Amino acid sequence: MTLWNSKEIAEATDGKVTSDFEVTGLSIDTRSLKKGDLFIALKDVRDGHDFIPAAMEAGAGGVLGETAPEDTPAVTTEDSATALEDLGVYARDNRKALRIGVTGSVGKTSVKDALHVMFSAFGKTHKSIKSFNNHFGVPITLATIPKDAKFAVLEMGMNHAGEMSGLSKLAKPQIAIINNVVGAHLAHFENVEGIADAKAEIIDGMDAGDILILNGDNEHTPRIRQKTQCANLRTMTFGHSETDDVFISRSQTRADGGGLTCRIGSADIDVTLNVLGEHWFMNAAACLAMAHAADLDLQKAAEALAHIVPAPGRGDTHALSIDGKSITLIDESYNANPTSMRAAFSAVALRPGRKLALLGDMYELGADELALHRALAEPLVEAGFERVFMAGECMRMLMGALPQSMRAGWSSKPQTLLTKLKGELREGDVVLIKGSNASGVGKVAEQFKGDGAHAV
Repeated sequence: MTLWNSKEIAEATDGKVTSDFEVTGLSIDTRSLKKGDLFIALKDVRDGHDFIPAAMEAGAGGVLGETAPEDTPAVTTEDSATALEDLGVYARDNRKALRIGVTGSVGKTSVKDALHVMFSAFGKTHKSIKSFNNHFGVPITLATIPKDAKFAVLEMGMNHAGEMSGLSKLAKPQIAIINNVVGAHLAHFENVEGIADAKAEIIDGMDAGDILILNGDNEHTPRIRQKTQCANLRTMTFGHSETDDVFISRSQTRADGGGLTCRIGSADIDVTLNVLGEHWFMNAAACLAMAHAADLDLQKAAEALAHIVPAPGRGDTHALSIDGKSITLIDESYNANPTSMRAAFSAVALRPGRKLALLGDMYELGADELALHRALAEPLVEAGFERVFMAGECMRMLMGALPQSMRAGWSSKPQTLLTKLKGELREGDVVLIKGSNASGVGKVAEQFKGDGAHAV
């Protein structure tokens, strides 16, 4: 299906058409470009205009840039980055999809993916791919909304004040959620209250009467709620209090998931989850709050949530055979902060078998980063981990805080721990690999999966 034609692109960007063309997708990277995509030549670390020939050779349907080689089907504009935003705004204003904004300190990508599963039960649903949630990712997501989409789930992230405001004004979400506020990205903020204020900037792009969904269990929600009153937004909360609009009245964990009951008005809605960890109870409640805000059939929404699976690097589970030993790998290597670390430990604690972990540094934690790494010792002990491998300079602090019997090894580079980890494995072990994306533990997880691995 055609996503854009050159006439629409020129109209959206005030650009000039060199020759007519149609495109079925959009790309800013020739390495992931698909045949028929519009290649947008951005100037970032490298100048995307240098890659136009490679994009055309890879099958691009056309180019959007400040210049284009002769005989290249293109729309040329004064500034490519501005043109990308213009495309997003044009799509926002000319597509009929209900725009759903998702942000939060921890788990926003998981919630975004879960909302995509839920909304897809009600109609064609578009979502941010991967973690496309910044000044490039949000306009890309907007610009790729299909013309026949009914819902669009837009993830928005930030690591400094003012960033969320710009993204929200671009996306103009009609319903938005702040999943939680915790001490992530503290390197760029004086305190967690500053993070709460920065997340609350999602209000800036919303109109009076729009709905903001908040975490009723989070201590910073009253602070955010005050700001919603000034903007004349409607608010809803989800959590463990009877005063929440979506009240988790019952929950039960099991080794491969869990179940919960949410009271919404006078209705009790049962949810079965096939993803691991107590944090998924709040994620499910957040989804039901969104369904309620969108006036969807709540029972149908709850049934859809049973189809959620974890995204790669966010708790996906793999059965492996390593040197003849059957073990379970839980891959949490995409990202990490103190809150998500504790959630992962608690989730693994529910599984039978001896528990091992390979942990990488957590980044952007600010002045207290060493203490925050050291503080992981207690929840590791409580979760029943027997051996812990640690990688990175900050994880050295955790090494000293753990009981001697749990200290399996430390290295500045996680790859050097792989052989030692494999050497300690026993039949039936459960291995957690988790750290910030830049820590390098993701590469270890991929190596560890090896030949013959299969997701379970």
